[in-house]
Amino acid sequence: MDPTHQGPEEYGQNADDPGRSDGRRRASRESNAADFGQHAPQQARVVRLTAGDLLLTVNPVDGSEVEAVPPGAEAEPPVRRTPAERADHERAGAPPVPAGPPAPQLPLLERQAERERLVGLLARGRSVRLTGQAGSGRTALLDAVAADCAGLAPDGVVRLNGHRRTATDLLYGLFDAVHHAPLHRPAPEELLVLVRSIGAVVVIDDLEIGGAALDELLEATPECAFLLGTAPDLPAPGIDAHLEEVLLAGLGRAASLELLAKVVERPLTEEEKNWAGDLWFESEGLPLRFVQAGSLLRQRDRLNTDPTAFDEYDYFEPRPDDVPPVSEAPTPETLDVPLPSLGEGAAPAVLLASRLSEAARETLRFTVALGGEVPHQAHLPALVGDTHADAALGELAHCGLLSPAGPRYRLAAGVLAQLEAGGYADEAAAHALTAAQHYAWWVSHPSVTPQRAVAEADAIVAAMGRLVPDDEAGRASAAVLLARSAAPALAAGLSWGAWEKALRVGQEAARIAGEVAEEAYFHHELGVLALCTGNLDRARTELETSISMRGALADKSGAVAGRRALALVADRSGGLVPPVRPQPGDEVPVVRQELPSGTPPAAYPAPQFLARQPGEEAPTVVAPVPGAAPGKHGGRVILGGARRNLAAAGAGALLVAVLGTVVTLGLTAGDPEEPGSRNVTTEQSSPESTPDEGFPDDEPGDVPVPTGGTPGGGTSATPSASEPATPSTSGSPSPGPSSPDASSPGTGDPSSGPTSTSGTPSPTRTSPGPSPSETEPSPTPSESEPEPTPSETTPTETPSTSTSASGPAESASASASASASATDGSEPPAEGGDPTEAAA
Repeated sequence: MDPTHQGPEEYGQNADDPGRSDGRRRASRESNAADFGQHAPQQARVVRLTAGDLLLTVNPVDGSEVEAVPPGAEAEPPVRRTPAERADHERAGAPPVPAGPPAPQLPLLERQAERERLVGLLARGRSVRLTGQAGSGRTALLDAVAADCAGLAPDGVVRLNGHRRTATDLLYGLFDAVHHAPLHRPAPEELLVLVRSIGAVVVIDDLEIGGAALDELLEATPECAFLLGTAPDLPAPGIDAHLEEVLLAGLGRAASLELLAKVVERPLTEEEKNWAGDLWFESEGLPLRFVQAGSLLRQRDRLNTDPTAFDEYDYFEPRPDDVPPVSEAPTPETLDVPLPSLGEGAAPAVLLASRLSEAARETLRFTVALGGEVPHQAHLPALVGDTHADAALGELAHCGLLSPAGPRYRLAAGVLAQLEAGGYADEAAAHALTAAQHYAWWVSHPSVTPQRAVAEADAIVAAMGRLVPDDEAGRASAAVLLARSAAPALAAGLSWGAWEKALRVGQEAARIAGEVAEEAYFHHELGVLALCTGNLDRARTELETSISMRGALADKSGAVAGRRALALVADRSGGLVPPVRPQPGDEVPVVRQELPSGTPPAAYPAPQFLARQPGEEAPTVVAPVPGAAPGKHGGRVILGGARRNLAAAGAGALLVAVLGTVVTLGLTAGDPEEPGSRNVTTEQSSPESTPDEGFPDDEPGDVPVPTGGTPGGGTSATPSASEPATPSTSGSPSPGPSSPDASSPGTGDPSSGPTSTSGTPSPTRTSPGPSPSETEPSPTPSESEPEPTPSETTPTETPSTSTSASGPAESASASASASASATDGSEPPAEGGDPTEAAA
């Protein structure tokens, strides 16, 4: 099965369940039969989707993982929907039809001129901004214009809701309405290419963006004509947007009275007309006020009617509080409920709610607790505690207290403030806690699809937001649980705007509740979201925070997932991966190289061979190693990123180690009695000597001179690679008592000196001079003259005093061969029974 398309097991349905008779249907059983067996644990809903060239695995248990799309697993190109598919998609996104008797269809009064003008502008390809106050009838006019423009554009009419939506959310909503791309979210660049080719009439109601954000939306869709319903206080777009402006005013007095009569479904009395005239003057002719006023008159008519006449239809069950019992109810001739006051007509929400059923009033309390977001009618029985509470949505809609908002309903303009003033927000925190616990259970159920969770996204986020500022009675923990349960479903439903809101609210709630593990999870998810949306800086910050918190909690699997995502961030940003300790499962393969025979392994880093010796002013530079020079990162060698960087760094370190081994063996081949005799640098001082001495002036003063025919063990100096070889002008001492010939000087053990200082001929000098013990070190060392390098002499019974300039080169080659012999473990060839053979 394609990993990007999940089967039924994604939602807890196993196609291989033995309880199914044909692989599709489960064997029937009695509905009232008790099932005493243990249920199998529900499977976690793991969804894999593509975001651009990234493969996102949404795992509600361990957290999301992101990686590059492997070859062969690329998402299929988006396909344009047919007109029938677009109609089905629009129907699925419409708000549900409320339960109960259908509401009367209200006419569109005094809007014919605006309607024709809007259709004409859209037919010419112009975008229009319809500006009007809340409650002025924008939604009704937009619906009528959308029906008139059904055949204008090749991609039809696209209806979107702009309530709490950004420009990016609207662009992805437009893409989803025209293209069919399951489990695929195009990258921002790909999205711009796809929406640029869309030609549709886009109708957006309750738009909340303006200015530069609106300019970006219009520039990204040059082939679309927009009809935007906005409030007057929204910032206008730039001049280059070429957006027409149409103002929507209130209705006239005659049209307002006609609308009121349509709502009441009877002619108005003279008293009601006078009352409606005063209301028109106060409300400036807003149609919403007359719809609500008509609802007040309908309730008054019911109160003036004998309640016993409609008992069989349960119209007054439960009966309003202000209605007397049936036995005490007066006759219809004597019952007279007065008209509402002008203030009640201008703000009728509290009076309307008081005459509704208890389930409807409890629904309003939950709606106020959720910031005006009305839960779906399927959730009302569980929230309210009444099996018939789903009919409350119809009561509220018929009274004009609700308005459609995308796939759901919310409180109409001004109703929320009126209900809060009427005491419906007194127990808002308790109602929000109940809603959060219900949604946390509901959204975690395997039968709930991500699309259903997305439809309730605003109510879910509102429930979390109400609980975050207050940590009383563990309410912040309830918000953490809801965010933890809803975030994976919102991510799988491709509603990433709501996903980000849930993650941020959950992270704040986890911080307040002190749940560090959950806070680390939310930081990880925010980093993954930022990586998928292209915000690499934010992704790096969130992932590093999550890794540090999970490391403190010893969460090994979570830290590994964070490191993998952080490595992908570094790879996409072109930077270097911070040095982290590798864990099992994410190690980088080690590059191995075969070393030549006799070469010691680089057991220690190269800088240890170049450490400063006692009495030395600066370390000797051996040779520049290609690729090992410090770069712009301060000389730090960071083994991260591509494998070729690892191989290059390893090869450079190996080369430095080998050269350091050669130099060390050459420096330590002599007598270790004087530690300072092994170091020959250009910064060392030379001893004071008399003019008639044959000892060079710049030769180190701490080199012992053999006296009494006993050699003190010569030194074999290796010239630095940064300075040229200098020919010797004086006779050099013998390489050492362990050198039988000139081809292998200093082949003995570097860490051990000669066992005896007698029995070997002493080398001679060109001119005699006092011993070094009689000289004193010069207070001002000579730095202008280059240091002569002792030349190699052929160790025979009579040492040579050659002043040939080939000494340094022969010494270097001899040191190299000596190091090879020393590491090989072989003994130097003995000639003529050398007395130092046994000691060697």
